[in-house]
Amino acid sequence: MKKTLLVVVLFVLAMSAAQAQKLTGAGATFPYPIYSKWFSEYSQAHPGVEINYQSIGSGGGIRQITAGTVDFGASDMPPTDEQLASSKIKLILIPTVLGADVPAFNIPGVNDLKFSGEVLADIFLGKITTWNDGRIAKDNPGVKLPDQKIIVVHRSDGSGTTYIWTDFLSKVSSEWANGPGKGTSVAWPVGVGGKGNEGVAGLVRQLPGAIGYVELIYALQNHISFGEVKNPAGKFIKASIEGVTEAAASVKQMPADYRVSITNAPGANAYPISSFTWLLVPLKSPDAAKGKVIKDLLSWIVNYGESEVSALSYAPLPRNVAEKVLKTIYSLQ
Repeated sequence: MKKTLLVVVLFVLAMSAAQAQKLTGAGATFPYPIYSKWFSEYSQAHPGVEINYQSIGSGGGIRQITAGTVDFGASDMPPTDEQLASSKIKLILIPTVLGADVPAFNIPGVNDLKFSGEVLADIFLGKITTWNDGRIAKDNPGVKLPDQKIIVVHRSDGSGTTYIWTDFLSKVSSEWANGPGKGTSVAWPVGVGGKGNEGVAGLVRQLPGAIGYVELIYALQNHISFGEVKNPAGKFIKASIEGVTEAAASVKQMPADYRVSITNAPGANAYPISSFTWLLVPLKSPDAAKGKVIKDLLSWIVNYGESEVSALSYAPLPRNVAEKVLKTIYSLQ
């Protein structure tokens, strides 16, 4: 009897050891609030699994996963062909959720503003320098705009949030497209830098006259005013789950590798600075046990985690995309 009990105990311990895994990930700050929630809940439901995610920006996430120093990366910018080719292991992109960049501002006494893409581009180019500029006033009749210097706040780190913002500006302004262009890091003509969405949100809150770009949840959580943005249909749209969802619906055929841009998407109510965000995972994990946990985690996210994203002002994957993503997840080795 004692021998049988010992065998059972050893078996249980062996199973626990097999299930106990520590995963490390790094990358985007854009989805950090929902990733933090997901990873915590998954760990609680799977004793022995620890997930350590560092929100260091998409640029850092891509560098670390391609170098093989983390188990998974996260980015709001689809990696380039060159970045994927340089990876030590073959990587697969897994879209997880959708979100929005918003123009967050701090103007004492002003809570609502409308921005066209061209005006935002010229503010970040340093061509529009005061809040009572005629081009801002034209889109905001009746708003008492102060004769106050505009302080531009941008990211100081390599950032997918920056990629989304500059991808949008490049589509609406030829001067931006031919100047700073799009990328996780660009040569900013003006402004001060903050690290992470947290850093930009903090600077906008602290500096009267400031404008910066952050993921929607950071503006909401920090109680920062953010403006409506003009879409291709000519409507000024406030960022919302519905507006992001409509932007996602513009993708009629999702590419096999999921690399797609939905900024400045058509649609009467599409919010124009919307984006998917992705996890970057090995097609075949160097550690089979970790690979099994990653596969199960990703399946859990699509099957259960998506139901929680709206509470944090993200938009869930469209159903047809979620079904396609699950097939990709099941193909992981």
